Amino acid sequence: MATDKKLDNEPSEVIDAALVRQLADILNDTSLTEIEVERGELRIRVAREITAAPIMHYAAAPAAHAASAPPAAPAAAPAAMPSDPATIVANAGEEVKSPMVGTVYLQPSPEADPFVQPGDKVKKGQTLLIVEAMKTMNPITAPRDGVVAEVLVGDAQPVEFGEPLVLLEA
Repeated sequence: MATDKKLDNEPSEVIDAALVRQLADILNDTSLTEIEVERGELRIRVAREITAAPIMHYAAAPAAHAASAPPAAPAAAPAAMPSDPATIVANAGEEVKSPMVGTVYLQPSPEADPFVQPGDKVKKGQTLLIVEAMKTMNPITAPRDGVVAEVLVGDAQPVEFGEPLVLLEA
């Protein structure tokens, strides 16, 4: 029995920290949410928690693409997305997309004015909004000079990687 206990404890002692770090790096470098490796009886699973339910509820990006084809659903798109006319501008403008999964904040503090509003002129590098990820506030800046055509997300809204946040015009 003592031998069995020693065997039960061995896998936790044999876990290669470098392998776990490699697996975590793979998750960070890809869009994978989990990865699992088995070596004999040792099985290592590394996963990142993503709040998929609320993110899936906010389907701003897919709705915008569906709305950009007016003949497909002209009546449904304006009812679902009141900003449908601005989506037409998206073809002429540039979408500033989220570089990470997180929560959007449109102002630096709850009592402050928003960083930007539709119609505001912005300079390259100017903060448009903040995406909070893992308790870190990440400023999302303008990639170029332009005019804010539309803010595509709401305050305190969860966002996905690559989700359009702001629409800039020339």
